[in-house]
Amino acid sequence: MAHYRASESKREQFRRYLEKAGVLDSLTNVLVALYEETEKPNNALDFLKHHLGVAGAEPADAEALRLELTELQQKWDLLMKENKDLRNRLLQYEPAPEDKAAE
Repeated sequence: MAHYRASESKREQFRRYLEKAGVLDSLTNVLVALYEETEKPNNALDFLKHHLGVAGAEPADAEALRLELTELQQKWDLLMKENKDLRNRLLQYEPAPEDKAAE
C-alpha cells in the first residue's frame, strides 16, 4: 500500500510540473483544435506537431532560407545605395521639398 502512495505522489508531482510548465494547457488547446476541425487530417500526429510548433524547417530548407536571406539583404543594400544616389542626382535638378515650403 505504501508503494502505491509513493507512486501516486510522484504522479501528482509530475502532473503539477506539467501544469506549471504550461504543457497541459498547450496539449489541451491543440487537442481541442483537432476536435473542432471539420475535416479531420489524415495524420493526427502531424497536426499536433504542426500546431505545437514542433514541425520546424528541415536543415536543408533552413540553409536554403539563410542563403536567400543573405542574397536579399545584399540586393536591398544595393537598392538603397542606388536610391540614395538617384535622390542626390534629383536634388541637383529640383529644390528640396523643404525649400518650396519656405517660399
